[in-house]
Amino acid sequence: MISSPYPAARELYAVQGVDTETALQRLAGIPVSLQCWQGDDVGGFEHPHATLTGGGIQATGNYPGKARTLNELRGDLDQAFALIPGRHRLNLHASYADFSGGRKVERNALELSHFQSWIDWAKTRGLGLDFNPTFFSHPLANDGFTLTHADPQVRQFWIEHGIACRKIGAAMGRQLGSATVTNIWIPDGSKDLPADRKAPRLRLEASLDAIFDEALDPCHHRDAVESKLFGLGSESYVAGSHEFYLGYATKNRKVLCLDTGHFHPTENVADKISSVLQFVPEILLHVSRGVRWDSDHVVLLDDATNAIAQELVRGDFLSRTHLGLDFFDASINRIAAWVIGTRSTLKALLLALLEPTAQLRAAEAAGDYTTRLALLEEGKTLPMGAVWEEYCRRQNVPLGTAWLQEVKTYERTVLARRS
Repeated sequence: MISSPYPAARELYAVQGVDTETALQRLAGIPVSLQCWQGDDVGGFEHPHATLTGGGIQATGNYPGKARTLNELRGDLDQAFALIPGRHRLNLHASYADFSGGRKVERNALELSHFQSWIDWAKTRGLGLDFNPTFFSHPLANDGFTLTHADPQVRQFWIEHGIACRKIGAAMGRQLGSATVTNIWIPDGSKDLPADRKAPRLRLEASLDAIFDEALDPCHHRDAVESKLFGLGSESYVAGSHEFYLGYATKNRKVLCLDTGHFHPTENVADKISSVLQFVPEILLHVSRGVRWDSDHVVLLDDATNAIAQELVRGDFLSRTHLGLDFFDASINRIAAWVIGTRSTLKALLLALLEPTAQLRAAEAAGDYTTRLALLEEGKTLPMGAVWEEYCRRQNVPLGTAWLQEVKTYERTVLARRS
C-alpha cells in the first residue's frame, strides 16, 4: 500500500509558516454554485426540446447525452456533486420551472409552486439554491430588448418577471436556511452604433427600481446585478455595462456580479475585486473562461482563476463573495465539464489558502520586496497536490482522475440511452 504524501506535504508547508489543516477547514466552508444550464446547453424546460435562442449567448457542440427533462438534469447533477469535494449550491434559471403539476404559465406569472420540487430536491441533498430571471429565449426578447424596451407594455412584462423571481428566490432562501442570490442579467444592446445611449439606460434604471421596490429579508435573499461588455447581436452597445451596474449597485447597496467572461480578454478581473468591494456590500463572481470573446469555456486552474482566488484570500473577501460558475460547453461530456470546472476553482482557492499570507504582507509592509517575491516563487513548487488529495479523501470523493472513470461509466449506462 502506498502511504499518503500528505504528512510530508504538511511539514513542508509548515516550514513556510502555513498550516495546511487550517487551509483544509477553510476550503470546506466555501460553497460554489454550479450552473444548472451546463447540463442541457441553456435550453430550459419551458417547452419540449427547448433550445437556447437569442440573448447574445450560444452553447456550441453536440456531445451526446444532453439532459432532456428535469429528472434527467437532476440525475446528472447528482452525479456531478458526488465527484466534487465539499458542500455546494445550485444556480437555477427561471426557464427551468417545473410545470409537471399543472399548466404552463408565462414568465411574469411564475410562482413558488413552479420551483418547489427544486427546493425539495435541494433540501434532501443539503444544497443551497441561487436564482436568475431569464431575460432571453422568449418572443418578447426577440428584438434584443427587455428592461430597456421602448414599448412600456413589453418593459412591464419583464419588470413583472423580475419581481416574481425575487419572491421565488426569497422563498428558496427561507426554506433552505441559506440566502439565495437572485441575479439579474439582461441581453439588451445594439448590434451597430446607437444614436441614443442614454435613453435605454434611463429606462433600465427605472425598471430595476421597480423590480427592487419591495424590501426583502437579507437573511433569505440577496439582489445582484450583472454587466456585460458585448455579445452576439450587441457588439456595439450594451445598456447594462460594467460602469452602469457599478454605479447602480453602489447607489442602491446591491450585490455586484463580476462575470469573468464579460470583460475584455486583457482585463484583469481579479484587480477589480478590491476596488468594487470598497463601495458595494458584496460581490457575486461568475467564474468562466472567455476565449477571444464571451465564449464561456470550462474553468481551468489557470492564471486568471488563480489570481481571483488569491485576491479573495489575500484581501479577506471570502465572507463578502458569492462564488458561482457560468459556462456551457456542449462539446465535451457535460458532467465532466461541471466536475473539471468546479474542482479547478476549488484547487485555485486551496492554492491561495496555502500561501503564507501573513509573511507576504509583513514583507511588503517592511518594503522587503525581495522576500515577498521569493516566498511567492517558492510556493509554486510546494506539493499542493498532496494537500488536495487529502481534501478529496476526507470528503469521500475520488482522488486524481478516478472521477473520470465514474463519469465514463455513467455515460455508458445512462447518457448513451438518451436519443
